Amino acid sequence: MTPARGQRSAPEKDAESLRIAITGSNGLVGKALVPFLIARGHDVVRLVRSAPKNPGEIAWDPARRQLEADDLEGVDAVIHLAGEPISERWSASTKARIRESRIIGTTLIAEAIASLTKKPRVLLSGSAIGIYGNRGNEWLDESSAVSNEDFLARVAQEWEAAARPAVQAGIRVVHPRLGVVLHPSGGALERLLSVFRLGAGGKIGNGEQWLSWIARTDVVAALHFLLRDDDFRGPVNVVSPNPETNAQFSKILGHVISRPAVATVPAMAVRLMLGGEMANATVLSSQRVRPKALDEYGFRFQYPHLEGALRHEIADAAK
Repeated sequence: MTPARGQRSAPEKDAESLRIAITGSNGLVGKALVPFLIARGHDVVRLVRSAPKNPGEIAWDPARRQLEADDLEGVDAVIHLAGEPISERWSASTKARIRESRIIGTTLIAEAIASLTKKPRVLLSGSAIGIYGNRGNEWLDESSAVSNEDFLARVAQEWEAAARPAVQAGIRVVHPRLGVVLHPSGGALERLLSVFRLGAGGKIGNGEQWLSWIARTDVVAALHFLLRDDDFRGPVNVVSPNPETNAQFSKILGHVISRPAVATVPAMAVRLMLGGEMANATVLSSQRVRPKALDEYGFRFQYPHLEGALRHEIADAAK
């Protein structure tokens, strides 16, 4: 029976139910991923940094290197998404938190599951396309060289390397290298919408820097795809197949919300607001990334083009 307009059909359950442990379940991606997996019949265990209050929660404290490995016994898969946000202006202490939250947390998870008698089948350990650094117009895929030129690229390399104990224990480890995840409830799109809705939106700098984005809906579907397909190992770019320049992204966003997008924020002004190091490694950096591995294994994006992705995610947040 076809669902009535405005109704959603029930998601198809997976053939096999898995017990899946997730860090970062309250983050931008985790908030959508947890209900997605539960709807497909999986048992989700959340790792939380406060005292567990609900069934299915496990305490951990990456800053203090505290995690009881026995709490993960019987888990079939781990999805590790936790990490300090990079959006706060970078000071020495902020950079230390960004780095340590990723390296210490990943090491803790990897060592814990490597020590188990019955090990999980797979660890999806988060990463980011920032690992490629500022690459101008160059097309980048999983075979492209990584960069040592900026803070985020170096952190991303350490982040991926921190999962090595799990690899050495024979666990299938995948590093989803996330692009800019689009949803109005957080991340870049939340900040951009507040500016564009005031009519002050537009390109940053010369607008020629490439932005490799992905709808949150497609991130969740891609993580599910990587979880289930045993052929995936190592880095996988989780981005739309159609990146846009900053100028074109601004134009399309303005069109979608019916606001002008004619302003220009000079690069120098951005460097003054954010600090030169942060500005150069984030909003002024250019990464033109393709999802080669996902394409080769037949993953189908629901929202491969920016306008459709923005319309979907903005409408989803309004429900």
